[in-house]
Amino acid sequence: MPKEHGFGIIIHKLTSDDMHLDEELRHSHRHDHHIFVLQEKGSSKMEIDFEKQQITSPAIFYQSPNQVHRALKITNIELYILIIDTENIANDYYKLLSQLAPVKPLPVSDTELTLIRQAFALSADLYGRTNDPIYFPMLKDSCNTIIALFISQYLKATKPADKFSRFEIIEKAFTVLLEDNFAAIKRPSGYAEKLNISVAYLNECIKQVTGLSASHQIQQRVILEAKRMLYHSSNSVKEIATLLGYEDYAYFSRMFAKSTGMTAISFRNKNRD
Repeated sequence: MPKEHGFGIIIHKLTSDDMHLDEELRHSHRHDHHIFVLQEKGSSKMEIDFEKQQITSPAIFYQSPNQVHRALKITNIELYILIIDTENIANDYYKLLSQLAPVKPLPVSDTELTLIRQAFALSADLYGRTNDPIYFPMLKDSCNTIIALFISQYLKATKPADKFSRFEIIEKAFTVLLEDNFAAIKRPSGYAEKLNISVAYLNECIKQVTGLSASHQIQQRVILEAKRMLYHSSNSVKEIATLLGYEDYAYFSRMFAKSTGMTAISFRNKNRD
């Protein structure tokens, strides 16, 4: 968040004329704030957490803090963008975002597009009313309306909770635990204990839903974070291994190379070129 934006909120409407894919945007980077985008027209291609995403309008997409991303191509773009710090998001909404993330770009219907566009337009107008006596409370509340609309759209796109199978309920609980504990708990048994189920049943649930084992999911979450840190930080590979809970640096290096097909140093150098 630029220093001149001390309130921790930026909201703008942008077009292709406003956006230039300079070196900074093309280079993988991440932020410690939340980004909400309504793409009304045009198409864009970006890479989020090492997966390419083609976004055609109209669509919304949400990027959570620390996701590594870069822009690849934009064509005839018109979009609204909201950048907001965590402390400005209502607690209930923040909890829901934490449960939803990470998410992919989501197409929206004409009816929903109109409503979300109106919310963005109002917030953008309020953003410029800096002399209003209650400027910031109005701005923050209007931006939280945008966030609520995004959450609502993403929730509609997911299966209702009462339709989840027992396997899906366990898998989602495991995913939430994994996000909070991947650096500390590396074995399925640790998650099974927290969920009060056997390791065998945990693996059965995860495989039924994802086709992969719990161990694989744990390892891939660690590898994702390692990739993010190799992109974003100047920490050595040994320091990254320690931060991710590995005292055995050589083991971490072998695991990373086996998973990605290259050493951590090669990955850093390749993606920083």
